[in-house]
Amino acid sequence: MLSWPGFAALKQAFPEAQIVALVPNYTKPIAELCPWIDDLLIDPTENAGVTGFQQLLKETRAQRFDLMITLFSTTRIGLLGLLAGIPQRWAPATKLAQLFYNHRLSQKRSRSEKPEYQYNLDLVEASIAQYQETTQHLFSAPYLPLDADELEQLRQQFLQQQQLPESQRLIFIHAGHGGSANNLSLEQYADLAATIDVPTNCYILTAGPGELEATQQLASMFKERGLNHRLFNSTDGLQSFTKHLALAHLFIAGSTGTLHIAGALNRPTVGFYPNRRSSTPLRWRTLNAQGRYLALTPPSDIEQDMSRVDIDSAAEQIRAFLTRLYT
Repeated sequence: MLSWPGFAALKQAFPEAQIVALVPNYTKPIAELCPWIDDLLIDPTENAGVTGFQQLLKETRAQRFDLMITLFSTTRIGLLGLLAGIPQRWAPATKLAQLFYNHRLSQKRSRSEKPEYQYNLDLVEASIAQYQETTQHLFSAPYLPLDADELEQLRQQFLQQQQLPESQRLIFIHAGHGGSANNLSLEQYADLAATIDVPTNCYILTAGPGELEATQQLASMFKERGLNHRLFNSTDGLQSFTKHLALAHLFIAGSTGTLHIAGALNRPTVGFYPNRRSSTPLRWRTLNAQGRYLALTPPSDIEQDMSRVDIDSAAEQIRAFLTRLYT
């Protein structure tokens, strides 16, 4: 998701260009929603071995690309661009993989001095500057625009299916995190919801692949606390799940991919982040507009111990955030 501003900048700079994204298969449905991507190359990943790489190399050569921009540099992808004969190849000036590129930008991302999406955008704009004097690009949230009529139809359908009145404020909570960063415990999420609860709230508990069992446990905790809630486990694929996230009045999660999808939809988000340099809220800021995201961390001397997050304080900040958004 944090590459999408870069795709938007490329399409604005080169509206006639064919922009192709190299993605693993599991993110293909999301990439297909990006309005600035024209086509996809599916990376079979390192698990496919030599055969998978050779097939990917064959497909890449056939495209006869003019420009390659690698946002996350690896030796394997660097070698792919070199062997495919792509004449202009850009990457961050980090790791040994930079040796495979003829254009490098020094960024020092490990310092976490700016959002990851801005590092990506800086790299894209440096490559654009080869061809244009200006790199002033004006795209802003939402980076994942969806049709308003389709969303309204989806909202009405969702409320009917879940037997919810129009007056309900839908607070989505995604407790899974896929191991991408430390997260709150299920009990912390349940206590948080109980503390911020008001009669108009309905908590929508979402589950990704492999997360249903844990989300069902969370639903039991919500039931014990008497909280109005629904469990939503979309079986219609990632695109359908993504569109349902656009229904959220507020989306709460750990620092994970699902949080970034909600941010790209410009939904208000609350993200819980570990307090460490490589995982700061600034570095992994979501794409939603200024004033539509809230980042919470444990005390500065605790770093990754998410059990030390002050739930009462977090709830107070979330209540104030909701009041500002919806008064």
